[in-house]
Amino acid sequence: MSDISRRDFVTDVAKASAAFTIVPRHVLGGPGYRAPSDTLNIACVGVGGMGRSDVNGVSGENIVAMCDVDDRMAETSFLRFPAAKKYRDFRQMLDREGKGIDAVTVSTPDHTHTVIAMAAMRMGKHVYCQKPLARTIHEVRTLMDGARRYKVATQMGNQGHAGEGTRRIREWVEAGAIGTVREVHYWTNRPIWPQAIERPTELHVPPPTLDWDLWLGPAAERPYHPAYAPFRWRGWWDFGTGALGDIAPHAMDAAYWTLNLGFPSRIEAETTRPFPETAPRVSRIVYDFPSRGARPAVRVVWRDGELAAARPEGLPPEHPWPYSDVGSQVWIGSDGMFVADAYGERLVHLNAARHKELTASPPPSKYPRVPNVYAEWIAACKGGPAAGSSFAEHSGPLTQMVLLGNFAVRAGKPIDVDPATGNLKTTGIPEHYWKPEYRKGWTL
Repeated sequence: MSDISRRDFVTDVAKASAAFTIVPRHVLGGPGYRAPSDTLNIACVGVGGMGRSDVNGVSGENIVAMCDVDDRMAETSFLRFPAAKKYRDFRQMLDREGKGIDAVTVSTPDHTHTVIAMAAMRMGKHVYCQKPLARTIHEVRTLMDGARRYKVATQMGNQGHAGEGTRRIREWVEAGAIGTVREVHYWTNRPIWPQAIERPTELHVPPPTLDWDLWLGPAAERPYHPAYAPFRWRGWWDFGTGALGDIAPHAMDAAYWTLNLGFPSRIEAETTRPFPETAPRVSRIVYDFPSRGARPAVRVVWRDGELAAARPEGLPPEHPWPYSDVGSQVWIGSDGMFVADAYGERLVHLNAARHKELTASPPPSKYPRVPNVYAEWIAACKGGPAAGSSFAEHSGPLTQMVLLGNFAVRAGKPIDVDPATGNLKTTGIPEHYWKPEYRKGWTL
């Protein structure tokens, strides 16, 4: 370029254009063409149940491998992607397919989230993990540290965080739609699985389609029973986190994000009769958050099972109550109230005139909209902005806040927390509530 002038170069290119034309890549490939270099190779661990939805959510990319410990639960996903390599053990999958994998989805029971996600991140793979991020606070913090250390794109599957509803709630609150927020109340119809039960003693043989030892993963060994799998694991403390862990990562997310809640200073729980190994049938959990910056103290109240809050005064009769079976939320401010479902949708101000104003002239859209939780993560994997519910920045702190409620449930007494760190001030809490004991052969 130093031997010719820019003018000569441009002239020569123009003359050559009659003989050669640069054709855009999408034209060469036809409509909708995307170069292989623009496509992620994704491996999916846990592809039945909610895992089917997660596989579908990333199916615009290249599904190269699938792993599930239960062939029957995985059958639909296995048949849909016949070219994907099939595995039962995620460790074998990562060992054999790792070089060709860019990213991994984790849609397994809570107790195996951390071992799978950490194994993937250590190999430099981006990770999408279902909610709650992990079963214990130690595991959550391990995943947060891993995401920072290995510098991979992460996302938790609390899809409402990427939705319109959560953004509208924050915009309403910041526009002063209900004044200063003092309380937020939640309710869900969960559990819709057995809880408040003793460990079964009947002898059962695992179905031939299920590898029970792999299903247990790092959890303590116990005989198979249909009271655990599939789906019924959520109420067992060794495997799940109860109704709170199932729905609060969705429902509480808008308040956590909008009000910058951080950690509470005190949590009190009321429940039906406790059982040592399972969550209670009904619980009411009260989180008290101290003032933070310009925000005053906030109280967050959680209810589950048959214990729903009273119908809010002013809710139009055409709206049912509870507002949604999955979850309802009621925000109470100094100048009014609004209700929404667990994902922040169906937002209704309880002052009819104010609702009409907000609908006719909504607050400015301050927070960017994204297509969905999967597209947001995939874009992050390809070098875009961090996903909204990434492990270290959002979903890890949110999950810790949620899980602290289970300490009050299991301890049967109020729990005091250091709001600066999230560490317990209350003593006498069993160590394995915080940090699980993995059985031999399983480590982080």
